[in-house]
Amino acid sequence: MQDYADRIIAHYERHASHWDADRREAGWNDKKWHERFVALLHDGATVLDLGCGGGIPVAHHAARHGLRVTGIDSSPSLIALCRERLADQEWLVADMRGLNLARTFHGILAWDSYFHLSPDDQRAMFDVFVAHARPGTILMFNTGPAAGVALGNYRGDPLYHASLDADEYRTLLARHDFELIDHAIEDASAGGRTVWLARLGWPG
Repeated sequence: MQDYADRIIAHYERHASHWDADRREAGWNDKKWHERFVALLHDGATVLDLGCGGGIPVAHHAARHGLRVTGIDSSPSLIALCRERLADQEWLVADMRGLNLARTFHGILAWDSYFHLSPDDQRAMFDVFVAHARPGTILMFNTGPAAGVALGNYRGDPLYHASLDADEYRTLLARHDFELIDHAIEDASAGGRTVWLARLGWPG
């Protein structure tokens, strides 16, 4: 299955226009979580959006609420859409794995992207989260509901997903000093997503 995980970057670039159109046309059934995320940040706060796609609706929503977005995506085509739509925000073509921007953010999102990483890459991402966080940083990401690997299909192309179990996510958050604010398993009001919302703790 690792081979399918390694194909994710090429998959999103190959289907960039379709993914973007589907996201914009499908309706925003996970908006409540992004409203919650935004409400935890102050006007002008900086947000690192890992796997930002075409910028709509998530980054667009954050920007409309006065947040400064740095969007990261491995697809040049999706980043080009972001630059066209939200030219006053920052957009970078990069792989979130091993990312090191040498700066921190008030908020970090890994939404509908983190679960495409292999289990080992998901574990390693916590070092990336911490490297870009400061005390009080809000972290939000979504996962599968239980440990396992699943191979879906998008337009006839295999699409990899993976998840750790809930206890391991809790352990990873605690080990990296993130305090869990809220957690929902297969939230029916958010398209069945399993969501983690946390805050980096303050020293002492």
